[in-house]
Amino acid sequence: MSVAALVTPPGECPQCWEHAHNKRIHRRLKPREDCKPCVDHMVNGCPYLVPKKKSSWW
Repeated sequence: MSVAALVTPPGECPQCWEHAHNKRIHRRLKPREDCKPCVDHMVNGCPYLVPKKKSSWW
């Protein structure tokens, strides 16, 4: 079993990252039951200001 990164990488939405890499979040759902925060996220987009990747120019 792989362990999810503890810190959300730059440029990634924290909720998207956590829901994609933490299986415990969706474990309580019944078969074919949708996760309400995920559905809301897909319909309305990311509610977070996603940090941009650090520039490597410097």
